[in-house]
Amino acid sequence: SNFKIPASKEFKLSTVIGDQVRVRQWVIDKLPNDAVSIDNAIILDNSRRWPLMIDPQNQANKWVKNTYGTNLKVLRLNMNYGQPLETCIQFGTPVLIENVMQALDAMLDPLLQKSTFKQGNIEMIRLGDNTIEYSKDFK
Repeated sequence: SNFKIPASKEFKLSTVIGDQVRVRQWVIDKLPNDAVSIDNAIILDNSRRWPLMIDPQNQANKWVKNTYGTNLKVLRLNMNYGQPLETCIQFGTPVLIENVMQALDAMLDPLLQKSTFKQGNIEMIRLGDNTIEYSKDFK
């Protein structure tokens, strides 16, 4: 066009905001090495919201487990997950909630919405009947 703005003919998310070193580590951690998987991982990595991964082949599940290793706490909504989840939030331990169905427990709403608040200079979150400290490292 008349404005002489440089642009490529083909858009690739990995070229625009992807970090090749990070993408290489993801592939080592068992992320499938295809454009869709890599684009999804870039979106997940740059998102402020928690991801919902529809994963019939368990590829994303394996990738997350390999990325976080033994530090990852795996929870299921059919177990008593309240106390372990609170501990993870307080200490910044990453959590993977598996086998999520269509309806989620209302207790998770403040967490999903990241409804944190300051109490003094400490970031807090209300989870069910408990108010707990919210670690900035929690994922």
